[in-house]
Amino acid sequence: MAGPGDTSLERLRDWPGLQVVPSSKLELVRARAFLSEGHCAELMALIDADRRPSTLADHNGDAAFRTSETCDLATDLAPVARLEARLHELTGIPSEYGEPVQGQRYAVGQEFKPHCDWFNPDGEDYARYCTIGGQRTWTFMIYLNAVEAGGATRFKTVGKSFQPETGTLLGWNNMRPDGSPNPNTLHHGMKVRRGTKYVITKWYRERPFG
Repeated sequence: MAGPGDTSLERLRDWPGLQVVPSSKLELVRARAFLSEGHCAELMALIDADRRPSTLADHNGDAAFRTSETCDLATDLAPVARLEARLHELTGIPSEYGEPVQGQRYAVGQEFKPHCDWFNPDGEDYARYCTIGGQRTWTFMIYLNAVEAGGATRFKTVGKSFQPETGTLLGWNNMRPDGSPNPNTLHHGMKVRRGTKYVITKWYRERPFG
């Protein structure tokens, strides 16, 4: 473990059935059936009840860059508390290093164009977002449902695309071994062609957050 706000690939490997994408460019893992169908359904209902248009930390002028809807999920909600406990079981990262859980909903035609989750050190909002908690370390994203067509998450640098499967978790380390942001984590939440896509995203930081 590099620090209290980080986890290691070695720890993640201990999770039953977890798959590691073989690559020297980034640390990327998948765990199928991480959440049950019932738990996923509860989280989707929470997203539907409180969704709003998604935003960007550093807006690039492209109004169509991120067209999904977003919902912040409070830990005092029972399905969210169970999710947080399950993520802690996987990662071992103390809760104070995690950002609040977010849910996202993608309707037909909506997407999140290729981007990295870490904050751009040269961006206008870097100081605003990173002064307290530091940079993002790990991202964990969970598909809450299968999608009829489209909606894959594509990591171009390693030539891998993941189609949404109910309860499947993807995780990746946003940092290089030297602690700098890893550009190879560039990923694309591709357009939904048929159906609706629901995901959960949990980001962790270098230091206690909030």
